[in-house]
Amino acid sequence: MSSPANIGNPSALAELVSKADRVQVICLGLSALDQIWRVDRLFAGRSEKIKAAGYGTLGGGMAANAAVTVARLGAAVAFWGRAGNDAAGQEMRSAFGAEGIDVENFRLFPDGRSSVSGIIVDSSGERQIVNFRGLYPEAADWLPLETVARASSVLADPRWVEGAATLFREARARGIPTVLDGDMADAEVFERLLPLTDHAIFSEPALTAFGGSAKDETLAALARFGCRIIAVTRGGEGVSWYENGRLHRQAAFAVDVVDTTGAGDVFHGAYALAVGAGLDVRDAMAFSAAAAAMKCRHAGGRNGIPTINECLAFMRTKP
Repeated sequence: MSSPANIGNPSALAELVSKADRVQVICLGLSALDQIWRVDRLFAGRSEKIKAAGYGTLGGGMAANAAVTVARLGAAVAFWGRAGNDAAGQEMRSAFGAEGIDVENFRLFPDGRSSVSGIIVDSSGERQIVNFRGLYPEAADWLPLETVARASSVLADPRWVEGAATLFREARARGIPTVLDGDMADAEVFERLLPLTDHAIFSEPALTAFGGSAKDETLAALARFGCRIIAVTRGGEGVSWYENGRLHRQAAFAVDVVDTTGAGDVFHGAYALAVGAGLDVRDAMAFSAAAAAMKCRHAGGRNGIPTINECLAFMRTKP
């Protein structure tokens, strides 16, 4: 039997409610338009034709979903990224605006092509994703780095390397925490970004690809990059992290899973808010695990993302 989830320090988490609206987070990276098909059985693992039980479109992308999470949890957030000035790009921009997210530096390039994902979700809530990453300039010299001084924390995914490195370098110089969403990327991407990262949180596939294994020992091996925290999210098994020479674990919160799409993104967004508000790492991990678990009870990468009060109430119901 797995251990119950750590529910964090109640007094510190209660203070988070009063602090959240003073937190400002910058999220930089991928924004995609997700096209989602739902099927009523498990994947067979072979070539097949399947009748979809449902279909819809929803904004997606790692840093984009993290930004929506920060906004839903009650903090101020800006999304910095790129898309094409096409129908998908306009739809993404509109969706950000509806969430109250600052999109002044979400640039739509006239000659660009927006990122679009096809997602199939099976009856267990697991998913398969095919993503077109888009076409747009890599240069980040247009980013308004002077505004980083107002941020409480910054987050980036690995899809825009030049942008992430530029943002993290500026944040590091100002003593602002940097959070890296360690999703699948080439080794040279992580070799460039990890030395600029305070909190690196990998997915299991990405940790395996970069570190050779998703075992806890790999986290310790990656400490050579100088990150304060090296972590890996493990879905229903929770999250493991390496800090100050020791390994730690946060169990997942038990929920009835409908769809895991976006759960990692929600975790990262909640974590960026929490460290920006000054929570210690253990409480930040607990808070983020709870937010991600709540999202998994709903279909879609953004449906079910809780408010901060909903998240803390959920945590209080756990043993």
